Amino acid sequence: ETRIAELTDTLNKRLGSLKELFGVLQQVASDTQGNFDNSVISAQPEFSNRGEFLAALAAKMGKSSELAEIEEIERLRTYMLNEMVESGKVVRFQGQVFSANGQESTREVIRIGSYNLVSEGEYVNYEPATGNMSVFPRQPQQGRYTQSAADITSATSGLVTFGLDPLRGQLLSLEVDKPDLKERVMQGKTVGYVIIGVGIFGLLLALWRLAALSLASQKVSSQLKNSTPNANNALGRVLLVADEHKNADTETLELKLSEAIFKETPALSRGLMMLKIISVVAPLLGLLGTVTGMIVTFQAITLFGTGDPKLMAGGISTALVTTVLGLVVAIPMVLLHTLVSGFSKNILHVLQEQSAGIIAERSESSSGQA
Repeated sequence: ETRIAELTDTLNKRLGSLKELFGVLQQVASDTQGNFDNSVISAQPEFSNRGEFLAALAAKMGKSSELAEIEEIERLRTYMLNEMVESGKVVRFQGQVFSANGQESTREVIRIGSYNLVSEGEYVNYEPATGNMSVFPRQPQQGRYTQSAADITSATSGLVTFGLDPLRGQLLSLEVDKPDLKERVMQGKTVGYVIIGVGIFGLLLALWRLAALSLASQKVSSQLKNSTPNANNALGRVLLVADEHKNADTETLELKLSEAIFKETPALSRGLMMLKIISVVAPLLGLLGTVTGMIVTFQAITLFGTGDPKLMAGGISTALVTTVLGLVVAIPMVLLHTLVSGFSKNILHVLQEQSAGIIAERSESSSGQA
């Protein structure tokens, strides 16, 4: 023990400032090993075993009876320099990649620096624990990112615009986890489905009435240019009533024409009340979904507290999505109701105008005969 103590003291004296150097060397070797294990550069076969040397060097530096050799220090420096150099390269290599359905195959992989991996136009995830590469189960929802991945896959030279993730996959994971339009709609649950169903029904109803009123308006316009009444349009039927009562007095003719216009009104106004009801009910359904979602949120707070926001996210999503769906349905329905109502009123206005003209003409004729 005395001899060991003497040798240890001699070693410490001879090491001098090198002792501090070896301590830093151990820390750098450990940090570099962690960086290499998480780096996508290690996905390349020629760089896959770098961590073993660094682990052995760090373990060696942790022992008081062993010292690092010059060759090992230079090798560590070379590894660190290679990492910096490789982080600025775009490299193609062959590797084993797991597809989204779990099948493994040999594919060409493109490494963009130390940031992202791309294979066959899809972003690839590197798992440091196993060293496996797998295609993301879902690609980013924004098409410009997937398009940039396809562009860099097909490119052979030159500059390519690419959606680079500077955080080495963290931002990409957040982008992948964003819900698409279908998933956002599904967050509305039952109330959301009801609102969508009501909106689709209202849209179909509005389109049907617009088509019918457009056809009726065209026929009325044709009738205005033709002096012979035709029973295939509302104005023609009103004119036929006037022809049937040529010899009636002015008051009787006015009543008959008013009756004919009243008969045409239901057909021209059909569906208007339903569109108005939908425009009013849709935001109320959205409010119902909002209240339901908030009830679910408060129940989660009662059971689990406010420590985990994810437990409350479901209820809040339901509350907000149903509100949005209600407004998305209500606003177009108001516009469509106004448009359909305008078509209907224009046709009725033409009927009333022509009816008033016929009555005025008959009144003038009766006054002239008198």
